[in-house]
Amino acid sequence: MTVVQAALCFLMIQSIFKVIRVKADTVDVCSSCHQNATCDDKTDGSGGKVCNCMYGFVGNGRTYCQDKDECQLGKICGDHTKCHNTYGSYYCTCVTGYSPSNHMNTFIPNDGTYCHDIDECSVQGVCREGGLCHNTEGDFTCSCQTGYTVQDGSEPFNPNRDAAYCKVIDCGPPPSVLHAEQLSPTITHYSSELQYSCREGFQWKGGQNSSVCGLDGEWHGPSLVCEEVDCGEPYVFPQSKTVWKNISRVGSLVLYVCEPHFYNSGRENVSVCTARGTWSRPDFQCEEIQCGSPPVLPHSVLFWNGVSKIGSVALYGCDVGYRSLDTGNMSVCESDGQWSNPDYSCEEIVCGEPPLLPLTVQIWNGRVTFNSTVTYHCKHGYYPKQGLNISVCAENGYWTKPTLVCEEVNCGIPPSLPLSVMIWRGDTKVGSSVSYKCIEGFYNVRKGDTSVCDSEGIWSHPDFLCQEVDCGVPVSLPHSAVLWNNSSSLGSVALYVCEAGYRTVGEGNVSLCNSDAKWSRVNMRCEEINCGPPPEFPLTDIHWNNATTLGSVVQYKCKYRLKQESDKNMTTCTSEGTWEKMSVTCTAYCGPAPEVPHAEVAWDNSTAVIHRCIKGHYRHTGSDISVCDITGKWQIATLHCKELKLKINDLVLINERCLRWNAENEGYREKYTVTFVGLRDFEQLFSDRRKKIFSSSAPWPVLCLNLLPATNYTITITAESTRATSTVTANTSIPVPPTPEIKYSEVEASSPTLKLWRSTNTLDPICMYQVFVIPVEGVMLFDCSSAVSPRFFAQQRCDRGYVTAQIQLSGLAAEINFTIGDQQLYGDFFNAPLENGKDYYVILRTVCQWGKSRTQSCVIWAKVIGTSYIMTISALVTVGSLSAVGLVIVMGYCYSWYCKKSSPRFLSVPILTSYTD
Repeated sequence: MTVVQAALCFLMIQSIFKVIRVKADTVDVCSSCHQNATCDDKTDGSGGKVCNCMYGFVGNGRTYCQDKDECQLGKICGDHTKCHNTYGSYYCTCVTGYSPSNHMNTFIPNDGTYCHDIDECSVQGVCREGGLCHNTEGDFTCSCQTGYTVQDGSEPFNPNRDAAYCKVIDCGPPPSVLHAEQLSPTITHYSSELQYSCREGFQWKGGQNSSVCGLDGEWHGPSLVCEEVDCGEPYVFPQSKTVWKNISRVGSLVLYVCEPHFYNSGRENVSVCTARGTWSRPDFQCEEIQCGSPPVLPHSVLFWNGVSKIGSVALYGCDVGYRSLDTGNMSVCESDGQWSNPDYSCEEIVCGEPPLLPLTVQIWNGRVTFNSTVTYHCKHGYYPKQGLNISVCAENGYWTKPTLVCEEVNCGIPPSLPLSVMIWRGDTKVGSSVSYKCIEGFYNVRKGDTSVCDSEGIWSHPDFLCQEVDCGVPVSLPHSAVLWNNSSSLGSVALYVCEAGYRTVGEGNVSLCNSDAKWSRVNMRCEEINCGPPPEFPLTDIHWNNATTLGSVVQYKCKYRLKQESDKNMTTCTSEGTWEKMSVTCTAYCGPAPEVPHAEVAWDNSTAVIHRCIKGHYRHTGSDISVCDITGKWQIATLHCKELKLKINDLVLINERCLRWNAENEGYREKYTVTFVGLRDFEQLFSDRRKKIFSSSAPWPVLCLNLLPATNYTITITAESTRATSTVTANTSIPVPPTPEIKYSEVEASSPTLKLWRSTNTLDPICMYQVFVIPVEGVMLFDCSSAVSPRFFAQQRCDRGYVTAQIQLSGLAAEINFTIGDQQLYGDFFNAPLENGKDYYVILRTVCQWGKSRTQSCVIWAKVIGTSYIMTISALVTVGSLSAVGLVIVMGYCYSWYCKKSSPRFLSVPILTSYTD
């Protein structure tokens, strides 16, 4: 091939490639992109287009874009998660035992959500009855509480996977004891304690009186020994006889009867053999019969010499003003120690109604008894002529007779007056009246016109004088003319008419000359016609000369080039004093309601618009009203709606009473729902479940609750708008227990019985009474808050006191009797007898304990004054030898010195101190 041919071939091939390139540049690349791809600008600066697969897809962008499985990229969702691939995307869930921190079913890890462990133990009863829950990472296990044992498996176990469960330990029927009976209700679970007591007629001589259900399912105890009671010979009382069957067992009776001429001054006559082996001491004493003072009779006088033996006599007589119709006025002292009942009564002297006299009235206080009086006076219009006007109630029960006589008053014919006529009925008695009237054309110039007949028989003189009628010139009224014929005699007429430009106000324009020489009042007046200020209309100007009289004209024009809707724009003052009715309306149009960011239209009437924030936003600042102004433009509302980002952080319980948290609400008023649940481990049936609704705009809201003491609470608060939730747990403390009601006493007995009154309380299951016995020697400092509970030991003669009884409050009665030294066990403490000849203080301590928390209160119950047997015997015999007395004094001093050295005290009254845990 020649060079020329080669060059032509090269030029031909080059032109072919240019044509191909031009056609390729005219192809629409975006129309060829795959449906899961986007058309983007090239990044090489050539200005062309390129197809790229969308997020979640892979491929060349034109022929294919297939789904990308993100779950194959490793732990893309984080720990404890499961990845789920979807077409073009993916989502994450938590595995069993975990929950997402965003509280949603699914999540994407790029929002900070992660999976945290679920505390299954927060669900009450997850381990069923008797189980203790133990939370683990992603799971939980259960074990049995004390008093329960595992069944169908071993510990630990999971009730969702294993068949194991906890069953309460049951010891079965309780043991029985000879001559004893069970006091406590039969409860056969672990740690249940049953109390026993000797039956009636038997005494506790030794052994333990309680039985406890142990962990082995067996009862432990009791070892109680009961022996029959024998009371021996009964008491003997002076001047009495004993009636009994010579039987001295419990419940045996002895009857005491006084000898003749004696009676029992006490309230009892029977003695009973008690369970303590002693006869009860009845309130019985025989005394000689005496009648005492004779009975007192109403309204009578007693005649008696003061002797009240059998056969003594008392006589009776009536008081002044009384009388008796009976004859038995004597009373005699009889053998039963009672005065005989006299058949004698005194009645008050009563005269009844006093007598009536004609033409009189009575002056009387209503009394009808002896010496009462009635005074008589003549009635009005009558005068006393003769006789006595007083009557008296006499001893015979009748009124004395009055002799007053009354006659009627007569005034005669009344006097006549000049220029008048008399109006009279012809009566001349007291109170009769006569009226006077002037003749026609005359009138009374004074005030009176009546004469009356008085009690003296004389007509009164009236203030009356007749003169001729003359009304004079009629009264003139402003802005009016009088039409009158110049006559001013009785019946003359004057007519009033308003001047031009004035109108009549009121009724009645005629005045008459009356009989009192005065013109009658005219109610009309003349007022100038005045329409007042013309009416004003919005957005208008008024054009007028400020005149408001009849015929004045006002013209209206719209402001700011606004358009008037009606044609009429003028009004005129009318003869009625009002402007002609009309209306002028000037309007402007602003178009559709304006838009406010993050707000919607709540109300619109084309001239004003009210906006409100959309859901998820709240009003932060600004006005919510847009107004169409007179220029046809909207004055847009300045409302600023802010996104709601409410949270509940730093939730704490202050002083076991008030909740406080950080709301981060920026002044927004939020509504909260607070739920709290309280449980007690010592009271299975107890539950305090309540809910409260609370609203606040404070950045650190505070809500105070009325929580119960000694309770485990779980408190949850939720915000209504964002559903933000926070939970806090708390244990409330135990209050200082109330002291029972006691009556302090000082008793002289070897086994005193003390009494207390108490009120039941919900904290009784964790509270108990402890009875302390403290010897009275020197200074006794008793620490009420001390946890030490010393027991009694017989070998310790000089101790600092001990607990003689411990009694649980649960199930106790409201009234309790407790005997010091009855040699029985109360709890684990022996109630030892007191030492003769020694004084003791008895202190009652109330203790409540829950977990590590303990409170207590103390009160001095009684002081026991000991009676020495040796001192009693020595008081009955003569004084012994001085050497023996001296020896006793020396030994007592040594003994006292030894006790004080071993137990240092300084005062004889115990000092109670208390400290609360």
